[in-house]
Amino acid sequence: MPDIPAATPRARVRVPLRFADGYGADAELVTFHGLADDQEHIAVVLGDPGPVPLVRLHSECLTGDVFGSARCDCGAQLREAVERIAGRGGILLYLRQEGRGIGLYNKLDAYALQDQGLDTYEANAALGLPEDARDYTAAAQMLTALGVSELDLLSNNPDKAGQLRALGVAVRDRVPTGVFPTDHNVRYLRAKVLHTQHTLPLAELPELTGLTGLAGLTTR
Repeated sequence: MPDIPAATPRARVRVPLRFADGYGADAELVTFHGLADDQEHIAVVLGDPGPVPLVRLHSECLTGDVFGSARCDCGAQLREAVERIAGRGGILLYLRQEGRGIGLYNKLDAYALQDQGLDTYEANAALGLPEDARDYTAAAQMLTALGVSELDLLSNNPDKAGQLRALGVAVRDRVPTGVFPTDHNVRYLRAKVLHTQHTLPLAELPELTGLTGLAGLTTR
């Protein structure tokens, strides 16, 4: 287990969250001193976290989270995660890792290559970038600073659980998120299964046409 420098809470503020579909939850947002990558990540504390809280590591996605892009499932996962974590009690870490860590401009360059037929991982490689550049050291620091040593992880991504465990955070269970296909993101969802072993029901994903209006699938 690596020797990770300690981070400390910097400030806490209460923020009422309200979503476009009418759902709302009250949250405590926590900022930190001493994060390893010097980024402005925040923890969103929801409900009453118990000894083993439900936690999601959510990577920032301007296009999906803010503008509602249908090319990914990020905005839908964020909305789902807030409600599920608030209902049980836990923490959403909002991590400044746009485009799986490659940044907004590079992500949009990758989109242009995807329009030419590459999948999301092939597009990154064509730009000379890693498939996934995310490092969760800061996430482990934030959780430790909040007193979390064991958690249930809300994620379809096995790499998140693997990195947290390697960083000394006990992941008791990995809880799957819903699946949110659109006309524009099915190739993206399939690529996540084939390239990085996301636990999505590949056989249940619709074909690439006729998807408009589909609600989120569930993985269990």
